[in-house]
Amino acid sequence: MSVLAGKRILVTRPRAQAAGLSDRLAALGAEPILFPTIEIGPVDDYSALDAALSRLERYHWLIFTSVNGVAAFWDRWGRAGPADRPLPEELQVAAIGPATAAALERHGVRPALIPDEYVAEAILAQIGPVEGRWILLPRADLAREVLADELGRRGANVHEIAVYRTLPAAPDPAGLAALRRGVDALTFTSSSTVRNFVALAGRATGGARVACIGPITARTARELGLPVHIVAHPYTSEGLVAALVEHFSTPGAPEEH
Repeated sequence: MSVLAGKRILVTRPRAQAAGLSDRLAALGAEPILFPTIEIGPVDDYSALDAALSRLERYHWLIFTSVNGVAAFWDRWGRAGPADRPLPEELQVAAIGPATAAALERHGVRPALIPDEYVAEAILAQIGPVEGRWILLPRADLAREVLADELGRRGANVHEIAVYRTLPAAPDPAGLAALRRGVDALTFTSSSTVRNFVALAGRATGGARVACIGPITARTARELGLPVHIVAHPYTSEGLVAALVEHFSTPGAPEEH
């Protein structure tokens, strides 16, 4: 029997994106509790993205940091012409993480660069010289600035464009009631999920283990006063489930703080 059997595990991802993590937990006997803390929405103005798409052949790199960025980009790409038309031949595409890479491959694009570590800083370590290069960075409205800032410092012409919004979710009554009854673990898959969890439910965890998908999310949790017991590696939903299994399999094992 899996060590997660019977464990009540809170899933804070947007409802539309929670199925993968919830299904993996349920397959191991856990009871996933949906408590979405964020929603993904469109931006009010796509003129900057549309302008970039109209001159996409000028760019040397197109960097995606999330599945949502891929979806928003291709939605506008499809509005400007056939969605299945190829990207400019000389354009190189980078993706942070296997889920983002898989989303690109569904559009027939194989990324030239997937960094070894699934954080923005890893792109910087592996992209090579960028001076004078044009780089398009479609992202969330609340994304960290570190990638664009450092590429700009290295001499790149960076066009960082918000293509979707990360919005606070209204509290789910069933999820909130389940949380108040007590859970064994809280899972966070982005800094936004942490921030909005605290806004909706406060900092009290009731003794639940706090599990974060990676170091950036974990840092946000600590800054907001949450204890961090588990950090996934690799920084994926699969890695998060594996880290939960390892944690609950090893009583008394060292924990993150």
